[in-house]
Amino acid sequence: MKCVILESPYAGDVERNVAYAKRAILDSLVRGEAPIASHLLFTQPGILDDKDSTQRELGINAGHAWLSKADKIVVYEDYGISAGMTASILLASRMGVQAEYRKIGK
Repeated sequence: MKCVILESPYAGDVERNVAYAKRAILDSLVRGEAPIASHLLFTQPGILDDKDSTQRELGINAGHAWLSKADKIVVYEDYGISAGMTASILLASRMGVQAEYRKIGK
């Protein structure tokens, strides 16, 4: 299995975006990948508060730390590409990690 960083929107319509990210994780697993979606993991109740800028930054940095271990970054873009996703894509590019763009339907 290839290890992939999964990027999808989180902020905004959080309920819709979480449901979409779960579908994206399933899509990635079915493709034979081992995805990590830090925006779903670290925002669970009792872990980090995405509305607190310090905690949000901590979660983003923890997610970015996985880039050095990833085979690629997969970007699920049916609902657009957020500023946070763009930052991850740019960092991945600077680190030589390939980005793959996907759509699975809204």
